[in-house]
Amino acid sequence: MKKEDLKVVIDLHLKWLNHDINGNRANLRDVDLRRADLRDVNLCGADLRRADLRDVDLRRADLRGADLRRADLRRADLRGADLDFGCFPLWCGSFNIKVGDRFIFQLLFHLLKLDYVGKNPLIKRMMKMESLIKLANKSHLIDNHKVKKIQGEVK
Repeated sequence: MKKEDLKVVIDLHLKWLNHDINGNRANLRDVDLRRADLRDVNLCGADLRRADLRDVDLRRADLRGADLRRADLRRADLRGADLDFGCFPLWCGSFNIKVGDRFIFQLLFHLLKLDYVGKNPLIKRMMKMESLIKLANKSHLIDNHKVKKIQGEVK
């Protein structure tokens, strides 16, 4: 997608977010956005399914509620991006993304909140590791969404 076309889509998306009748939700499904600079862009609720986001700069982007299913995020920079309530792709297309502490804390928090019912003793031990629990409890979810901290043993 050309830079000027992307700017139009983003401008219309911002209008949509502000409930302007002239706005439209960003539909970037299947769009090639490789190496685009989307730093600080508000793509809250955008449709990014199957978008090619390889090497895209998404630092501090607002991706809350964005649909990233099957998006190719390889080597994308998501440091400081807000992915709350988004649909994050758990496939090889999300390998080698750059992330910061916030993302790691949130992933750990979600991981340790799982109800692991498997039999693997290493996983059971990992789920109770004090050092991981301490990091997970640094998640913004605790302060921003009033979610309870993980206490010792994960239930």
